Amino acid sequence: MRVHRRSVAVIAAITAAGLALAACSSSKSSGSKTSGAASGNKSSGSTGGVSAAYNAGNSAIVNKSDAAGGVVKYSLSSTPDSFDPGNTYYAFVWDSSRLWARALTTFKPAPGKDGLTLVPDLAASLGAPSDGGKTWTYKLRPGLKYSDGTPITSKDVKYGIERSNYARDVLSNGPSYFAANLVDNKPAYKGPYKDKTGGLNSIATPDDTTIVFHLKAPFADFDYLTSNPQTAPVPQAKDTGADYVKNIVSSGSYAFKSYDPNKGAVLVKNTNWSAANDPIRKQYANEIDVKFNQEQTGIDQDLLAGNITGDIAGAGVAATTQADILNDPAKKKNADDALSGALAYVAVNTKVKPLDNINCRIAVQYAIDKVSVQNSLGGPLRGDIATTVLPPNIVGYTKFDKYPTPNNAGDDTKAKQALSKCGHPNGFSINLSARGDRPNEVAAAQSIQASLKKAGINVHIQRYPSGKYFSDYAGAPAFVHAHSLGLMMMAWAADWPTGYGFLDQIAYGPAILASGNTNLPELNNPQINSMLDNAIQNTDSSAREKAWGDIDKAIMDQAVMVPLTYRKDLLYRPAAATNVFVTQAYGMYEYLLIGTK
Repeated sequence: MRVHRRSVAVIAAITAAGLALAACSSSKSSGSKTSGAASGNKSSGSTGGVSAAYNAGNSAIVNKSDAAGGVVKYSLSSTPDSFDPGNTYYAFVWDSSRLWARALTTFKPAPGKDGLTLVPDLAASLGAPSDGGKTWTYKLRPGLKYSDGTPITSKDVKYGIERSNYARDVLSNGPSYFAANLVDNKPAYKGPYKDKTGGLNSIATPDDTTIVFHLKAPFADFDYLTSNPQTAPVPQAKDTGADYVKNIVSSGSYAFKSYDPNKGAVLVKNTNWSAANDPIRKQYANEIDVKFNQEQTGIDQDLLAGNITGDIAGAGVAATTQADILNDPAKKKNADDALSGALAYVAVNTKVKPLDNINCRIAVQYAIDKVSVQNSLGGPLRGDIATTVLPPNIVGYTKFDKYPTPNNAGDDTKAKQALSKCGHPNGFSINLSARGDRPNEVAAAQSIQASLKKAGINVHIQRYPSGKYFSDYAGAPAFVHAHSLGLMMMAWAADWPTGYGFLDQIAYGPAILASGNTNLPELNNPQINSMLDNAIQNTDSSAREKAWGDIDKAIMDQAVMVPLTYRKDLLYRPAAATNVFVTQAYGMYEYLLIGTK
């Protein structure tokens, strides 16, 4: 996921999933329901959890309260790719979109390792696998309604998947797992906007509360896949394609009062949401306001002054704000240095000359001074130096360093040797893309530019907006080739917390897209493709775990990604914010429960 995470709890969950899959011809899984939500005007709610303290939000709920009312205010330094649940791939939108869009499954809103527990959401239970793991069945909870009062049906879930996975010319963001794994019984299917013949046969809806997925092969992580917001229901009669984002029909606890793609959004309580069929959401705030295109330094100052509730991007304060927080005990107690579960890296494109030559890619690997990059991002507080694609908190992580340099500060000698092997002994020139509205990413790009210069590689930095970075620029291969974007700044977190959930969309050849692409190197290696296919079909959880580390090594052998840091983000929670904690599923604050005093 465009900028997740792992713990013992998830290891247990994945092991259980593997056991269920191994015996799936006769197995059934079940879920449970718990209590509902607070509503109404601001009251004197009870308090609990823990008091404000540095890093308290990493493992506990800070300022716990059931007080309802008030306005929760968020700011964003850019625009989102989209608030349409079927057209987004940023982690903060996957996290926050659960306010207005319910997927079949989701992660439990809880601090610490409990936040990695997968629970049913729209569905009444986790999936029931059959046919050797190639068929998965879900039953929806009873009484589900949209914000307009109309019933939510399984056909709406099916339609949401069809529009998000098969109409890439209209909705270009988001992953393509469903299109890649569903039985290809309609190979000419072009999505619901063009094909009016009834949709996919591989997703069956025998009644309004049942949805059945038919897969090409067993898929051990399928319950994780259905936590993707692409399984949020969309009423076909209300869908307006790319413009649906302007009038989203909510299935969550909050609904849109207004939305402006350049200015922001206002959400209010969904009066047709029912706590009786939603055990995880609350309605603490009367209103949730989100402002787009705010200056990052201004966002930081508003946070410190208590003028806003949070920075919804969840990427942490700017490096320039960091010292101000850490040097003031009154501010430091309101901060959490959160392990985001993300990898910051440079993607090295295999189709842009001269980086189509592996030795030129190896030269880049050796030339980059990772310590300098780490310092530009804010030092060790903002992440440990990385040498692998998988972060240490993903099951399957194996510690290794394919391209070691003295003290991680680069090795110009080895870089120049590699340049000679690729026919460019005097170096070459190349473009490097970065998101211009992310100061830390630009600073890292400038550090990379300086270290590559020492080896004779001249880098020209190209800045693009976050909201269009993947749809129009770095994630559009035609643009990449035409503009010689051989190097691209990237931060990635797992779509779900397994090796497959981290690697597939950034290293699997069939995942390469014409727009919204996240396999930025355009890596299409038959061996790696086969390794990923075989691993996700394996019902042996230990074998899968080993496979993820082996695939990591195979990717690094191709020198298509330069791991920079295993990212940490310094998050700030104003004193007035209630029920604040880091969700390990998304590596940022959990937005479902936040309120305000």
